Amino acid sequence: MRRPEPSALAARWALDPEVTFLNHGAFGACPREVLALQTELRARMERDPIDFLVRALEPLLDEARAKLATFLRADPEELAFVDNATTGVNTVLRSLELRPGDELLTTDHGYNACLNALHAVAGASGARVVIAPVAFPLRGPEEVVEAVLGTVTPRTRLVVLAHVTSATGVIFPVESLVPALQGRGIDVLVDGAHAPGMLPVDVQALGAAYYTGNCHKWLCAPKGAGFLHVRRERQGGLRPLVISHGANSPRTDRSRFRLEFDWTGTRDPSPFLCVGRAIDVVAGLVPGGWDEVRERNHALACRARALVCEELGVAPPCPDSMLGSLATVELPDHPRWPLPGPRDVDPLQEALFVRFGLEVPVYGWPVAHRRWIRLSPHLHNSEAQYRFLADALREAMA
Repeated sequence: MRRPEPSALAARWALDPEVTFLNHGAFGACPREVLALQTELRARMERDPIDFLVRALEPLLDEARAKLATFLRADPEELAFVDNATTGVNTVLRSLELRPGDELLTTDHGYNACLNALHAVAGASGARVVIAPVAFPLRGPEEVVEAVLGTVTPRTRLVVLAHVTSATGVIFPVESLVPALQGRGIDVLVDGAHAPGMLPVDVQALGAAYYTGNCHKWLCAPKGAGFLHVRRERQGGLRPLVISHGANSPRTDRSRFRLEFDWTGTRDPSPFLCVGRAIDVVAGLVPGGWDEVRERNHALACRARALVCEELGVAPPCPDSMLGSLATVELPDHPRWPLPGPRDVDPLQEALFVRFGLEVPVYGWPVAHRRWIRLSPHLHNSEAQYRFLADALREAMA
């Protein structure tokens, strides 16, 4: 089988031309221009670490945070940079003062790392994790709303909701759920790992107590660039995972929230400082800016899903309207493909990579034997690549 051509924009990324990369949703991919800025920032830091980290860093962080806040329609004073959305979720959970019997509610579409964090915090405090089962396939967003609200009890302290689910690629109706839950006096933490750059995010309008997301996925910033948004009245009880000099700083020109989160110790801050450039670079790749980026990626995700569903003879598990640029298709049972081995990589995923040079995830959800393939295109991908995937699946599963 002849390797398909990516999109004409693929040259703007540093992706291996020998690999058909169809897994942008895992860790993202960074354009060359953004990587060049990161290299420049690192070189500047190493020329004089004191000047960079002590004198220059704070205004550079302010500038990057302001750019991200504009993109997210957020207040920059309510934003903090963190390494990734999982760090943001852990930060909120570990700051809660929980009592035995308190309930932390999430859904069975939640990200595994976040579920682990919930169980760890609940286990240490005597609280309880409650999992709302959300059907999949789904007919519409109302099924998500009913499942979540129907699982709330008087003991519910916090609800953790994915904005876009990682395992199933579904946009959850957080615009309906957040006001409904907070109207009952229940705080909401939105795990927006996939949302920025995939969806038009308006953090202020959403109004969740906490919102965390990644900039390294659909925004295409370097790895290690995430954010946590915390409403001002919730900042007092929130602490970073690493307590450092900001905890007893005598400064009064900045909030305690800012002082604690902006410096947690020596680290490479270059991923944060590249976020603004990533926003501008990706917007400039198409005439319509970010609106067109989102529209193109959504259209290709829907088309890719249709191609794979047709090849496998299965139905799409949710309407196109519940997709951004992430989509999943259930794989039929196949006796030749055993469950994943010790490296936790599905044999079909490994075969697609080894035989066809395809990088695409295959995994079990919610149980190991129910297996899915996930499609997550960005501007560097083409429809021809997904036709190639459909043909490769036919051969691999023959």
